[in-house]
Amino acid sequence: MAYDEGLAEMIRADLADHEGIVEKRMFGGLCFMLNGHMLCGVHKDGGMFRVGKPREVAALAIKGVSEMAFTGRKMGGLVDASDDAMADDDRREHLMTLAKENVRSLPPR
Repeated sequence: MAYDEGLAEMIRADLADHEGIVEKRMFGGLCFMLNGHMLCGVHKDGGMFRVGKPREVAALAIKGVSEMAFTGRKMGGLVDASDDAMADDDRREHLMTLAKENVRSLPPR
């Protein structure tokens, strides 16, 4: 599966001021890692954010966000964002904030 390069550019711009960001191809899309931890990514139909289980309910309350289930099986702590949610700066920023909180809660790599 290819990813949407326009969405990738939006995420790159969102993360331009952050050190420790690395891009990695994963899950048929493009993943953005922060200090070695998966933060978010883009795929053909939108994006995904690793918000962690404690922030999953808050993320799912955002319009255009659903449970991540690439293989048909729910992936806890990961949420899927529609193209519409990704295009909305406020919703994307809220999801990014939740994902950054998750990474900060993880042990260093």
